[in-house]
Amino acid sequence: MARFPDPRYAQGDVVAMGEDLRVETLREAYRKGIFPWPHDSVPLPWFSPRRRAILFLDELHVPRSLQKAKRRSALTFTIDRDFRAVIRACAAAPRPDQDGTWIHPNIITAYTRFHDSGDAHSIEAWQGDELVGGLYGIDAGGLFTGESMFHTHSNASKLALLFLADHLRARGATLIDCQVMTPHMRALGAREISRAKFLDLLAGAQAKGGTLF
Repeated sequence: MARFPDPRYAQGDVVAMGEDLRVETLREAYRKGIFPWPHDSVPLPWFSPRRRAILFLDELHVPRSLQKAKRRSALTFTIDRDFRAVIRACAAAPRPDQDGTWIHPNIITAYTRFHDSGDAHSIEAWQGDELVGGLYGIDAGGLFTGESMFHTHSNASKLALLFLADHLRARGATLIDCQVMTPHMRALGAREISRAKFLDLLAGAQAKGGTLF
């Protein structure tokens, strides 16, 4: 039974409310272009923004300073080596524009199960044996939806994102879903598109079949 309405017909950004974070619920949500975003003092809202932030890989802007950092970096990168450490680090990362974190313990538990099911994935940046940056997100059936990033080493999360972009290109992907715009993603070339356009792109990626990881 479907848990979510078709977001094409939603009037606002929030398309549902409810605390169900089971794997099958998360999978249906992401494959419909919907994601949970906890807000204090209200039941868990499920969003499908009317304006969606997207990073098209052929529009990725890499500043010269980041290009230089990439050439000089001794960091190594892995996929799904330590999802649990990445999501915990994202939850603990300070956010200058936020009061606390939305990655609550129940979110960590739910997305760890989602990772174990093969839907959620992490990119890790390592300095030797030390985890110094990374990100995690969801394979929504052929389209990657980014969730959160962290770093404890200069440029580590940005370089992890470049590593992810190269990986996705090699798998035939053309974009990363950033969900909502941030100054960091805008600086890398992300732009906003309509919800309807995003849902068309999501359906097209899913129709190709295959997986990204």
